[in-house]
Amino acid sequence: MKKITDFLFEANMLSDLPRSGYAFLGSGRESVAEHVYMTTMICFAISRMAPDINGEKLLSMALTHDLAEARTGDLNYVQKRYVHAMEEKAVAEMTEGLPFGDDVTALIDEFNASETPEAKLAKDADQLSFIMALKKEIDVGHQGAEKWLPYILDRLQTKTGKALAESILASHWDDWWLQGYSEPSTQPSGVDNRN
Repeated sequence: MKKITDFLFEANMLSDLPRSGYAFLGSGRESVAEHVYMTTMICFAISRMAPDINGEKLLSMALTHDLAEARTGDLNYVQKRYVHAMEEKAVAEMTEGLPFGDDVTALIDEFNASETPEAKLAKDADQLSFIMALKKEIDVGHQGAEKWLPYILDRLQTKTGKALAESILASHWDDWWLQGYSEPSTQPSGVDNRN
């Protein structure tokens, strides 16, 4: 139990670690855990769109894909030109003695190899999470995010990922919120709006 507890505390560090690219974007912010959550939610949707995919593996891969960052931090593409994160070592030490450590390592290795259908979809979900964040930045007026989109879109590997990206970009980030919106026609009793 102690090893599992330590693993969970370590995974929880992702809540406190910021994604580093936003400093270069000049707007927005997101923790690694927030990104992992959105990636996993996208994978959940994809698993329902593609029932022939191993949904459990897809979700597990999304959930674990950035675990090493609890030890390495989140390196953006500029930082990676100068610093090499020893992800394999981080994962090996993080999972040593963990009853399901081999499962975690296998999921991360499969994600990084990007050869199986699940890994390709998980990789796309990873990018779609960022596309959604960039789209929100654009929609709230931070136009610099538009410059980043072609690079991120070019990383997509699957038809499903490309179709979701197209839908995301054709939508406004708060369309869901305003759907069916209407002002109440009368005030509840006892409410005085004269002030």
